[in-house]
Amino acid sequence: MRREIDFTEGKILGPLLMFVFPVLFAMFLQSMYGAVDLLVVGKFAGAEDVSAVSTGSQIMMTLTNLVGGLAMGLTVFLGQKIGEKDHEGGGRIIETGILFFLLIGAVLTAAVPLLAPFFAGTLQAPPEAYTRTVSYIRICGAGSIVIIGYNLIGSIFRGIGDSGTPLLTVAIACVCNIAGDLLLIAGFHMGARGAAIATVFAQMISVVISCALISRRTLPFTFDRRKMKLRGNIVRKILLIGTPIALQDLLVGISFLVILGIVNGLGLTASAGVGVAEKVCAFIMLVPAAFMQAMSAFVAQNRGAGKPERAFRGLQYAIAVSVLFGVTMFYVSFFHGDLLSGIFAKDADVILASADYLKAYAIDCLLTCFLFCFIGYFNGMGSTRFVMIQGIIGAFLVRVPVSFLMSRWEPVSLFHIGLATPCSTILQIILCAGFMLAQKMSHRDVVC
Repeated sequence: MRREIDFTEGKILGPLLMFVFPVLFAMFLQSMYGAVDLLVVGKFAGAEDVSAVSTGSQIMMTLTNLVGGLAMGLTVFLGQKIGEKDHEGGGRIIETGILFFLLIGAVLTAAVPLLAPFFAGTLQAPPEAYTRTVSYIRICGAGSIVIIGYNLIGSIFRGIGDSGTPLLTVAIACVCNIAGDLLLIAGFHMGARGAAIATVFAQMISVVISCALISRRTLPFTFDRRKMKLRGNIVRKILLIGTPIALQDLLVGISFLVILGIVNGLGLTASAGVGVAEKVCAFIMLVPAAFMQAMSAFVAQNRGAGKPERAFRGLQYAIAVSVLFGVTMFYVSFFHGDLLSGIFAKDADVILASADYLKAYAIDCLLTCFLFCFIGYFNGMGSTRFVMIQGIIGAFLVRVPVSFLMSRWEPVSLFHIGLATPCSTILQIILCAGFMLAQKMSHRDVVC
């Protein structure tokens, strides 16, 4: 059965939505994957474990996003080859990409456990949660090669226009993670350590099962395991596209880690509250995040096919649909943040702290509908250096300094600290609109 979507012909909105819905559902399950850890820990352990999972998962998310940014180079490069109908070239990209990312995974598997105390100390993990935070990072870090393999499957298949296979991969991992959390945290009371073990083993099982299922499929590229090797020209192209995205993701992730460090300095309740809010945020940002991934694949195929006007129309559709959901998420998060936070925590003070922080993210819901679609569009067009620049400017000229200043504004409020994020998004939208206008006026494709 053919699961790949050709974005270069026919209607735009229908195929785009057909691609987005599996991506959205996969991201929902991925968010559930992380949320279940915090949910079960919040219900069957204490605030120390909640803080440990919050801080540790933020570290692992930053590292995963770094590799995911590099993998976006593979997604875009592969999408261009599919748009050009160069199936043999697509196969060479896959063969090289698998070896390249497994090598990165091996390095992280060795390095992250050794650096776990440094990460926990740098982020000012509360003293009560320090040991648990180090354990969480070490266990997840030891499974880095599995986590990268898990994310690599999604990157490859989104590049060929198949969002169903990544959905299957995430679904398997989500089910296994829920079972592992209930067994290790609720059953054996292992707290943050149990959450980390469940995460790694769930993704390992998912990778094994997914590879077995994929091996039985007919793929739209020529792939030969016997010819797998690191081809320098392909690695350079993946890095050329992916490094700016990875660097932006890393530095933006660092900016959020700085904010987390600031919040951790306010005490255990604030640390746990922001951790809960971040998990809620993973859900309220799902739609724009799904369109960001979809736009990268859609635009890459149309750029490969020489159809930039069609790519731009896809951007307009994506923004229009995202805005409808953004308004809804704003209302729910701003006025009912305590109900959302109560799903993941039982401590009343933690719930109130989370709800206060969520009000700022609610405002950001109205803005990311535009920003995320812009970023997906520019990534697909290959304008990854600009994506990197605007992300770094937003993070370090606005998000970090505003959050720091707000943490010194008495009385300290998590809502005020959280406002740093929508302030950054506003500036990034202005930069994206200006860049697109400049390219249109020069009558060039938006490619850097």
